[in-house]
Amino acid sequence: MITHRPLCIGLSLSATWMKGDGWRRPGSGVEKMDSIDYYIELAKTAEKAKLDFLFKADYLYVSPQMLGDSANFGSPDPTMIFAAIARETERIGLVTTVSTTFNPPYVVARQLQSLHWLSNGRAGWNIVTSIEGAENFSDSPMPSPQERYAKAMEFTDVVRKLWESFPQEAIVMDRESGIFSDKDKISPIHHSGEFFSVQGPLTLPAHKSGSIPLFQAGASDTGRNFASSVADAIFAAMPDLESGVELRNDLRRRAREHGRNPNAIRVLPGLYFFLGETREEAEELHKAAHANLSMERRLASLKSVLGLDLSGFTSEHRVTAEMLPDPDQPVRSRTHAELLRRYITNRQPTVEEVLARPEVVGSAHWVSLGTVEDVLNDIIERFEAGAIDGFIALPGGSEKSMELFFEKLMPQLVEKGLFRSEYAGSTLRAHLGI
Repeated sequence: MITHRPLCIGLSLSATWMKGDGWRRPGSGVEKMDSIDYYIELAKTAEKAKLDFLFKADYLYVSPQMLGDSANFGSPDPTMIFAAIARETERIGLVTTVSTTFNPPYVVARQLQSLHWLSNGRAGWNIVTSIEGAENFSDSPMPSPQERYAKAMEFTDVVRKLWESFPQEAIVMDRESGIFSDKDKISPIHHSGEFFSVQGPLTLPAHKSGSIPLFQAGASDTGRNFASSVADAIFAAMPDLESGVELRNDLRRRAREHGRNPNAIRVLPGLYFFLGETREEAEELHKAAHANLSMERRLASLKSVLGLDLSGFTSEHRVTAEMLPDPDQPVRSRTHAELLRRYITNRQPTVEEVLARPEVVGSAHWVSLGTVEDVLNDIIERFEAGAIDGFIALPGGSEKSMELFFEKLMPQLVEKGLFRSEYAGSTLRAHLGI
């Protein structure tokens, strides 16, 4: 029996099981992607398994990779999706994604607090700075990572002040005196900063369950510093155990330097799993998920992520640290670039190995494939090594892979004392132990 605190587990509502050729399989369910009923059904399945939360990423641009042979229904506003799911579920957390680069903080504070009310205290905010999409909001170029994070810090501060500007205790509803709200408890925030000027207060009171938990993703130095200063949970990119241990230890150290209890943050990588009745079946699912990625696409992806062009080398050629480009040059994702840099510097892999990396073919997620027992052992190994506090489930390959996760893997985590058998509370704060 494992005695430390149980895993924190969320489910991504992005249809990762339809990547590559997965959507073309008979019975893939791809035709259901254009209906909210499909996502409500997934939400109910996750709640039945007592998962902590649902998560939905967001994209404010259309990438060429999203079109053509990719099963991608675009990116509906996740906050709207969760507003619908809130009325069909009772306890599972709802973590929506909102960018701090392209939105006004007052509107975001109001939308999130509204979702918190609609769900009765189950909202969570995944804070992102966005890496693309500037052309959809102005003629200005994409801000630098340093500027985006500076803006995110101020943005988050403004949102939190707005949430506090209208406390729940201000609603008194005193029939005898005729006082509905105590106006002395509702106050402007008078914020004037580098990026925003906001008067306040917010137009609705805080929810009785408490403030909305904050989630953040970012493994660059700037991203780590921001996440460790504000986040209750951190969506981490960690393709291998070693990078996971280093990242979690570093985030906990930084949290301590910010005056926070390191146990107050949870490090949650995306677990992109391919489950089969046999290892061979799981391997076939994994292969099919990346079948649409030609050599040309992989090389283009590597150049976008790292700025490294390997088109002139054979697949057996070793890639060394000396071949790496200037670390300060613009890249699509500094987080993924730094992970790849570390991997190449430490391992001197072949071109073939680099082009197979999660940062190149996916999003630097932790990939695990095999039987239920294989993936279960992988989870336990990382948990006991101190690399994770939980994970976000990203089912891969097929709906059957997802079914095995819920029907067989989750019950084993419960049996081993790694996860709850029943909810202890009804809010996201309660699930996270805040």
